[in-house]
Amino acid sequence: MLKFRGNEYPCCASLTMGIIGGKWKTVILYHLIDKKLRYNELRYNELRKSMPTVTERTLSLQLKALEEDGLINRTVYTSKPPLKVEYNLTDFGKTLIPLIQSIANWGDFVVENYSE
Repeated sequence: MLKFRGNEYPCCASLTMGIIGGKWKTVILYHLIDKKLRYNELRYNELRKSMPTVTERTLSLQLKALEEDGLINRTVYTSKPPLKVEYNLTDFGKTLIPLIQSIANWGDFVVENYSE
């Protein structure tokens, strides 16, 4: 049994999927990595526009979960209106870059070789 942040997982794959699983977490992480593997700081609305089918509630909940797991930082700027919130990968989150890139590459492979 593996333990991470108070949760127990039966195997390493289960732990990984517990952290990044679901429909939107991996997509959010993907959008926080630009094409040259530099790390973006994206505002909430920029993330929302890059994922037009996600609801605001779902995006907010997934961002909060990723932040609680230590994968992303949420920075709030209140020095001048309007309020500005940006998200970026933490050092821990950056360890997922090879995995997220592999998932994206596999998606490209499927489209190129198996789409109708």
